[in-house]
Amino acid sequence: MNLPYFIAQRLIKGRTKGTSFSKPINVIAVIGISLGLAVMILAVAILTGFKQQIREKVIGFGSHIQIVIFDSNYSLETAPISEGQDFISKIEKIPGIKHIQVFATKAGIIKTDEEIQGVYLKGVGSDFDWNYFNSCMVDGEVFHVTDTMRTDKVIISKKISDMLRLKTGDSFAMYFIQDPPRQRKFTVSGIYETSLEEFDKVYVFCDIGHIKRLNSWENNQVSGFEVFIDDFDRLDQMTAAVIDAVGYRVVEDEEKFKVVSVRQKYPQIFDWLNFQDVNVVIIILLMLVVAGFNMISGLLILILEKTNMIGVMKALGSDDITIRRIFMYQAAWLIGKGLFWGNVIGIGLALLQLKTGLITLDPSSYYIKTVPVNFNIFHIIMLNAGTMSVILIMLLVPSKLISRITPVKAIRYD
Repeated sequence: MNLPYFIAQRLIKGRTKGTSFSKPINVIAVIGISLGLAVMILAVAILTGFKQQIREKVIGFGSHIQIVIFDSNYSLETAPISEGQDFISKIEKIPGIKHIQVFATKAGIIKTDEEIQGVYLKGVGSDFDWNYFNSCMVDGEVFHVTDTMRTDKVIISKKISDMLRLKTGDSFAMYFIQDPPRQRKFTVSGIYETSLEEFDKVYVFCDIGHIKRLNSWENNQVSGFEVFIDDFDRLDQMTAAVIDAVGYRVVEDEEKFKVVSVRQKYPQIFDWLNFQDVNVVIIILLMLVVAGFNMISGLLILILEKTNMIGVMKALGSDDITIRRIFMYQAAWLIGKGLFWGNVIGIGLALLQLKTGLITLDPSSYYIKTVPVNFNIFHIIMLNAGTMSVILIMLLVPSKLISRITPVKAIRYD
């Protein structure tokens, strides 16, 4: 028989059925642990949800990895490369590569009767993955590109739609500053909204054939390739694999390519997202400290309440380790009770936000309309296991008080 565990069970049952002066303190300790765990679950779920949504928005506009000509900078006017590159088949065979598509970009100016706006015209081909933008459409629909016929349809953001007073079905003229200057007429096929204002206010999507024609490119020339991967956490590893597949050109007349990950292209956004991790770490540490000190006070009250019992057990030959285990079992039971209610509160509130979007945000500041929530069972398990372990380790110090209790004084203690 595990004697410390047996005695701890009897003490727990006696405390739940009867009354004791330690009961209010224990309730406070359980509440402290519950609220602490609930806050930690919400903090991690919101942070990971926020980072995931922002990443999806940025990647939706520019993919995980881009392959462009080596001398291209980050301007809107790019140098063309041939679409039929031998490294494409090599990249498609890399495990973890989900999709490859071509793109072309060009700066333009939209002019209506009353307004004017500079935009970033992005041309897409028949291989373009519309899944992300299908989920962002607020009016109309995306257009379809074929290899045989060029379409004049485009999709614009709600931001541009509001600024220029354009709606689905409207036509507008776009002007291109080049020699000689050119103009194209487009029709709005759909309106999307991602709340990522930095991108929404400039991106217009069109048939890639228009950009080829405006730039006087050949039919097989594009600005570059966009590569999508299965797992963002492997971005650096997959970027290195794509670089190896592309290879290095040393012959003077060969095209030289540059491989850029989305993290390298938009470092300010991802540095800002990584900075949010610090806030969550601080919250978790504070909650652990608060829950730990609440539990320490609860354990000290338990020991004080059972001083007579400690004295009797020592008189009967029990050692300090055995007695300490009795109180650690009781503490573990209280911690487990707190963790249970903490999970109920934390997961419950997170599910409520996920289903209803009750708490809203300012899209101009946070890039999203509602507080995002991302459930990851691994995170929840780690928070529970970590909270239990840290608090039990913190309780080892006050439990040493038992070794300083002498049988004679403890039996007389009232």
